[in-house]
Amino acid sequence: MRRSRGNMAIEAALLIPVLLLCIVGMVQFGKVTYVYYTLKKIVYSAGRQLATQQGVNYCDTADAKIAAAAAFALNDATGTPIVENLTALQFDAQCSDGSGGTTPCDTSSCENLSISPRPQYVLVTIPGGYPVTIRIPFISPVDLTLSPSALVPTGGAI
Repeated sequence: MRRSRGNMAIEAALLIPVLLLCIVGMVQFGKVTYVYYTLKKIVYSAGRQLATQQGVNYCDTADAKIAAAAAFALNDATGTPIVENLTALQFDAQCSDGSGGTTPCDTSSCENLSISPRPQYVLVTIPGGYPVTIRIPFISPVDLTLSPSALVPTGGAI
């Protein structure tokens, strides 16, 4: 009979690195999924805050109510940022007619806000996206850009 000592050690030496790469890959996939879900909730919170506000000037990107909604969504109850390196300046809120979330409303009446109709939907996005780097040992880092958006229905009048 042949001796088979050491076969198990060789097989383990071959399989352990593959298993570790699979585990690290799953952890990185979970990290990206968690960050995307968190960004999606932040964008939706900002959109919901804007949809319930009265008198928001969607024609002005520097409107105080848009900045306040972004600041509300970015921080938790203690004022700590929920996601690192994401600021209110990276948000974009615009009115939308709801057709796929990309067609903006007619803003020709932006000069006279008293007669301007309230939009049907508010579209909130992160225009440049949020960069995330996936790092797996022995593989070069992969940069992803997460771009969540939220199309939130509004209610009421200006």
